[in-house]
Amino acid sequence: MSADIGLFGLGVMGQNLALNIAEKGFKIAVHNRSPEKVDTCVARAKKELKEQNLVGYKSMKDFIAAIRKPRAVIILVKAGKPVDLTIKGLVEYMEEGDIIIDGGNEWFPNTVRRAKELEPKKIKYMGMGVSGGEEGARNGPSMMPGGPEEAYKRIEPIVRKCAAQVDDGPCVTWIGPGGAGNYVKMVHNGIEYGDMQLIAEAYDLLKNLVGSSNEELAEIFADWNKGDLKSFLVEITATIMAKKTDDGKDYVVDKILDKTGMKGTGRWTVQEGAEQSVPLSVIAAALEGRYLSGLLHERKAACKVLTGPAPKKLDVDSKKLIESIRAAMYTAKICSYAQGMSLIKKAGERFEWNLNLGEIARIWKGGCIIRAVFLDRIKKAFDSDPELASLLVDPSFSKDVIKGQESLRYVVKLAIDSGISCPAFSAALNYYDSYRRERLPANLTQAQRDFFGAHTYERVDQEEGKFFHTAWTSAHISAAGQTYSLS
Repeated sequence: MSADIGLFGLGVMGQNLALNIAEKGFKIAVHNRSPEKVDTCVARAKKELKEQNLVGYKSMKDFIAAIRKPRAVIILVKAGKPVDLTIKGLVEYMEEGDIIIDGGNEWFPNTVRRAKELEPKKIKYMGMGVSGGEEGARNGPSMMPGGPEEAYKRIEPIVRKCAAQVDDGPCVTWIGPGGAGNYVKMVHNGIEYGDMQLIAEAYDLLKNLVGSSNEELAEIFADWNKGDLKSFLVEITATIMAKKTDDGKDYVVDKILDKTGMKGTGRWTVQEGAEQSVPLSVIAAALEGRYLSGLLHERKAACKVLTGPAPKKLDVDSKKLIESIRAAMYTAKICSYAQGMSLIKKAGERFEWNLNLGEIARIWKGGCIIRAVFLDRIKKAFDSDPELASLLVDPSFSKDVIKGQESLRYVVKLAIDSGISCPAFSAALNYYDSYRRERLPANLTQAQRDFFGAHTYERVDQEEGKFFHTAWTSAHISAAGQTYSLS
């Protein structure tokens, strides 16, 4: 068999993507470091597929030889050293013009480095973010391929057919050159962190301030999923709330330890925000929330020492409070996405990737974890104005946040007075209030920097780009060795 594409790495994601590709009518060769997984994948193909388009190979040489030229191989292995080892094994049998596509969550500079290292062999290298989890990989994920555009053209017919399909096309597009695909997937995951934290905080508020039962929580989230919060994450939250243990006595969610795991993409996103000088306060709050959840034993000890308001059900109109929490969460969600899209925009400009933010929003509409109904509006916002500075100033979204800020303020104040931490809700409100202010107290901070480090400052009554230094005390001396008089 001459395969249309190859796939190395047959974990659950790899197997499911391979079966998806085969099911869509493409011939695929598969290989794995441990041969047992090759057998498992082949057995699944025989059971799940009508047409047997998948063939497993036990040796790297046979695997590569089975793929038509120019060969294209997707690798799905753990990020870091395993990727480098896999590439080393592949290139031993690959030729000039062949293509390697890393489909894992990889730190984008590694993708740039690997592409550079493969240039002497004239093997093209791509980094392709794949979102949707196991189900998405099998039935249609959102895919974010980056790297040489000519390499993307080789795999385009395959990925377009295997991606999730929405009203305006498949959820895949060529993102841009270099590490653009990995970068966009990284930010996608950072936004995912923010979404999950906002939902968790809403759950906390509903449970403690409204006094909602798990059954009621399931109904609330299911109802929210019918409106502007309609999304995969809100949908599964309703399902999670209703799920009981096998004996039917308890709810599964109540038996889960309050300690959240992570794989690093959220941390990478926050690091990149700092690198690009883009505020990502909601995503950072979500990341810190996971860190705090990990301090389980410290929290258990601290609760015996530290005091504060005890969360309790409030004597208010429950329906109005539920609606306020919903509106607050939606407003905070807009702020979070505004921050994430601003980071993508800034990186695209810095690395000269020429990114299409409207198209990026479009491919997130289906298949991926953050798929949500309002992504269509984000697409329209950036299609209408590709240079849009922030979603917050888009005519449509600005109306929403101006209206929703009242609920966000109300809910944050209630949470503070009740001793309930809501870092993502609070971060969104602080971001909104800072972004809308013409003048911030940063003038004092800059004055302090000039006082202790002679870092200079710009003046409001002088042209931008002209810098000044003040001798704040008689002890201050200029770089030229002169003492300034106080002014």
